[in-house]
Parts: sequence; C-alpha cells; structure tokens
Amino acid sequence: MKSWKKYGILWSSAALVLLGNGAEARADVVTDWNIKARELVVDAGLPTPHSNRALAIVHSSVFEAVNAITKEYPSSLSLNAADDASVEAAIASAVRSSLLHLMPEQHAAIEAVYSETVDGIADSTAKTQGIEIGQQAAAQIWSAWRNDGSGSEEAYRPYTAAGIYVPTTIPAVPQWAQRQTWLLSHPAQFRPGPPPALTSEAWAEDFAEVQAMGESDSVHRSEEQTNMAKFWEATLPPIYHGVVHSVANMPGRGITQNARLFAAITRATDDAMIAVFDAKYHYQFWRPITAIRNADIDGNEATQVDSTWKPFIPTPMHPEYPCAHCVVAGTVGAILKAEIGEDATPDLWTVSYTDDGTQRHWTSVDGFIEEVANARIYDGVHYRTSTEVGTAMGLQIGALAVETYLSPVER
Repeated sequence: MKSWKKYGILWSSAALVLLGNGAEARADVVTDWNIKARELVVDAGLPTPHSNRALAIVHSSVFEAVNAITKEYPSSLSLNAADDASVEAAIASAVRSSLLHLMPEQHAAIEAVYSETVDGIADSTAKTQGIEIGQQAAAQIWSAWRNDGSGSEEAYRPYTAAGIYVPTTIPAVPQWAQRQTWLLSHPAQFRPGPPPALTSEAWAEDFAEVQAMGESDSVHRSEEQTNMAKFWEATLPPIYHGVVHSVANMPGRGITQNARLFAAITRATDDAMIAVFDAKYHYQFWRPITAIRNADIDGNEATQVDSTWKPFIPTPMHPEYPCAHCVVAGTVGAILKAEIGEDATPDLWTVSYTDDGTQRHWTSVDGFIEEVANARIYDGVHYRTSTEVGTAMGLQIGALAVETYLSPVER
C-alpha cells in the first residue's frame, strides 16, 4: 500500500503550529489533523470500509470536543469544558484517544504524531483542560460505537453446486449490513430496486458500454477517460477528504464549522458504506468480467461473449450493484452542496494515490460526482445503471445527513 505521507505537501502548505487557546484557534487545525489521522489509518492497512468507520469515530470525537468548548451547536454528550480550554489540545487529544481505541497495535506511531504536535503547545491550565475534554469526547463516542457490529464474524456462503470449484477468496465485508448506523434508521432504508433484467434492452446497453469502454486495452476509451479511470481506482478516504478540504479551506470558515463538516461527511460516508454493502449482498449482481465471459448464458441475443475480456483495473472483491464509489460521491456531494450553496462555483480538487499523486479539479459538485460515475465504467468494473442508481442512493443519504446535520444521536 502506498503511504499518503509522500503527498502531504499537496494538502497543507505549512507544518502544524499549534498556538493559542479556543478563541484563537485556526480553522485549518481540523484539516491538519484530518491529514494526520487518515495517514495513520491508511498506513495501518485498514481496508476502505474499516477506514471510513475509523475516521467517522475520530471526527465525531473531534467535533464533540471542539463544540464542548465553543458551544456553537447542541450536543447530547455529557461534556463540560471551560470556554478557555485549548481547542488545539482538545483536537489532538480526541484524535489520539480515538485512534488508540481503534488501532491499539499502532500505539507507537499514534503517540509519535501526538507528541510532535502537542509538545508545541505551551503548558497551561487551558492545555490540560483541552486534553481532558478530548479524552472524554473520544471515550463517549467509543463507548457508543465499539460494539457496532463491525467485528461480527463473516459467514459468507459462496454460490455453488456440490463438488464444483469456485474462487475461495472471501469477498469484502459481507457482515457490514448488520452494523449500527449513524443516521440511517436501518441499513436498507435507501436500498434501491433490482438491476435491469438480463433479457432487457437496458441490460444489453449497459453490457455493450462497459465491454467497449472498460476493457483493459480499449481503443474506444480516450486518453482523458483513461486518466479518469486511473485516478478513481483509489477508494480509500483521502480521495474524498481532499475534496472536502477544498471547502474547509475556503476563507472565513470557523474551527467548529469545519469540525462539524468533517464529522457530517465521515458519519454519512460510513453509513453510505453500510447501505451499499446491504444492497450489494442483497442482489449479488455479477461484475462485467463475469457477465462478458458468460454472455452466452444471459438469455439476451444482443450481448456477445468474450472469453478473454479483462477490465482496466482489478475487479473489487464484492458484488457489482450498486456502485459503491458512486454512493459515496453522491453522499459527499450532497453535503458539500448544502455547505457552499447550489449555485457556487468552487475550485474543488483532490489527489490520487493510484495515479502517482495527480491532481484533478472541478468547478462544480455535480461535475465531481459525474466524473466518479463515468470513471467506474472506464475502469471496467461497473455498468451505467449501477452508477446512476448508486449516485441517486448517495444523494439520498447525503440529504438525510444535511437534514439531521449532526443532530446528536441518543444512545
């Protein structure tokens, strides 16, 4: 796995300089710590679903700790912080405590990052109070989420007939649909209808598009489309958090506002992963490589078998429908639209670890969302209907996050 540390300079123009107390805190302290936290999570080797869960817990703790000091939004946690407690110390402490709960085996790396920054804050009562409130926030969030079902034993049963070989790698997180959700009333709240029938015209159209555009050495895919495909092979949280930084680093934003934004994004994204895996394992729809190599059994005369067809990127190890990348993009996009306004023309950008740190930019949230959907077809791992359904599903989850917008969940 590639470390995100090599791209850190793209995210932050300066090292962490943690000075001052609550009222003097820089808004970008939240984004600085987002970078540190996600580097630790990614470098620990957590898969994409687990990484999203971890960062939701981290940023929920950060928001609650900051908000306990600034008191800008309501909270259901039992936190009582002095107004002059150090916000910087609280954020550092909340991240450290959360990550130690989540990844105790990474103790040394977590402590090193924590010490590097907190040692730069002058000793004072405010610093001590900030550290204490960060620990309290992390402890209460962890208490509510440590037994959220993510550690349940998977019991996936491959489809086969007696005596017939099937690939023996267990697919990704089949138990994820049994998890506790942050905002959804239940994992299937936004479960979409089924994919197109294999005998339908819609299926034949979806099949033909990905067969032509998503093949490993396709002559139909342009250089720009190939660049998109390389870029969005990345699935770990930093690919999306970079886009969030584009908004969080806009002038005039406050530290509690940014803490709240990252908490909203990470909670909703974690719910999006729960919801999409619920749908994926409910429908068990085949990936393009399976469908194209078995087109002679789909009952549709318009589809043509190609026994050697390969996608542009390795096929993810879980069912196809709906597109998870698209669900996440829709979720993030809906929240960012609410944050900056429907008519805004921002400079959104992020970088990709699957494309050597390349940057891509968008001047609208819709443009970003649309590119993610197209890229997954060019990658050869999704069909058009799946990307459209996934995007719509994500927009619903994002809208729910905006509606509740971090209204504290009673436990």
